[in-house]
Amino acid sequence: MAIVSTSDSASWADGTAAPFWLDTPDRPAARPPLDGEVRTNLAVVGGGFTGLWTALMAKEREPVRDVVLIEARRIAEEATGRNGGFCSASLTHGEANGRERWPDEYDQLHRLGLENLDEIEATIRRHGIDCDFNRTGELTVATRPHELADFDPGDPDFLDAEAIRGELDSPTYLGGTWDREGTAMLDPARLAWGLAAAAEAAGVRIVEQTPVTRLQSRGGRVVLTTATGTVVADRVALATNAFPPLLRRLRLHTVPVWDYVLMSAPLTDDQLASIGWQGRQGVADSGNQFHYYRLTADNRILWGGFDAVHHFGRTISEGHRDRPQTYAALATNFFTTFPQLAGLRFTHHWGGVIDTCTRFCAFFGTAHAGRVAYATGYTGLGVGASRFGANVMLDLLSGQETERTRLEMVRTRPLPFPPEPFAWIGIAITTWSLKRADRRGRRNLWLRVLDRFGLGFDS
Repeated sequence: MAIVSTSDSASWADGTAAPFWLDTPDRPAARPPLDGEVRTNLAVVGGGFTGLWTALMAKEREPVRDVVLIEARRIAEEATGRNGGFCSASLTHGEANGRERWPDEYDQLHRLGLENLDEIEATIRRHGIDCDFNRTGELTVATRPHELADFDPGDPDFLDAEAIRGELDSPTYLGGTWDREGTAMLDPARLAWGLAAAAEAAGVRIVEQTPVTRLQSRGGRVVLTTATGTVVADRVALATNAFPPLLRRLRLHTVPVWDYVLMSAPLTDDQLASIGWQGRQGVADSGNQFHYYRLTADNRILWGGFDAVHHFGRTISEGHRDRPQTYAALATNFFTTFPQLAGLRFTHHWGGVIDTCTRFCAFFGTAHAGRVAYATGYTGLGVGASRFGANVMLDLLSGQETERTRLEMVRTRPLPFPPEPFAWIGIAITTWSLKRADRRGRRNLWLRVLDRFGLGFDS
């Protein structure tokens, strides 16, 4: 897209360097940290979506079960409060990835994903969670001729250039599809806060500001060590996702990827009319370096994606949260997509870390003789799939076979990434190759080899 301009950079530079979703006086106060020793039936490590769904559904399955949730920082502090608020039914990071990896069970996975999204909606309504949940669906748009060639004009969801610009008007659109049932838009932080409140109402104990530093088995139970106390549990569910796992066996299976977002000021009625968007769908373009964007309840545009940044050594640090060169590129690409909105300002910009794995979607397993379960590797689609992952962990911890635990997707693991420096070198080559493929419309030998072995790097 266009070269970064000074005027485009000025559109975001004076904004707040914090997630829009968390920048509100409605954010709940932090809960106290763990104090002393606690014994429980189930300990959940991680206060993002995976951990919150696990804790709530554990009590729904068995109300008398004692459950403790342990969060290192604050509820929704990390990926859960930093994402775009796209809640997808897909459990497989899209149909193409699912059909390629699990052709014999994809239809079942698709059904389970839609059921999972239905159940998320039902839970939100049952608990009265005010998170602006709207099942608008998602547009996938082609902005280059070679991307349009990947769409099937015979698909009933296909929209030609005129039709898709009737939904959302950008001069860059050449065509695309509208998946009407598989995606909802929501406020992710408010969903997390609502799930935490519902879990506490059901009897879950939540402690925040309590990093777990060690996990070990002792006397048939699992002991979690923190700086301010210990948790002794019959069973443990690990929901740490992008952060370093407490199980050594998982340390090479994911890498942290940094994603960046701009949030605009609210559009005026005239600005909104200039682009249309009456259906308020979520949108993603078809590039390897893709953008995702949506409207908020007050008609701001969230605009994210494009760069997916991996730092040498799998590092996660505060310094990675801010990346001016990516914000500038995002702003330039925004105004290329919507020249009608020239002069719009961005009030917030932020970065967040995603856990990606080589198969692009979550994987699951157990450790410590079945007393510990994990779900990780969501690769950017965890808002919806995290509830499915929570159910899988509870199934695995129960020791009972279910439809979910019989899935090949659940029973198999992705190949790990290599150790450093080979992971950084491989990801750098892959990122360069993906950018080149966007420009030229074809995948080079490196990408074709990765495709052949079902490997990759994505956000």
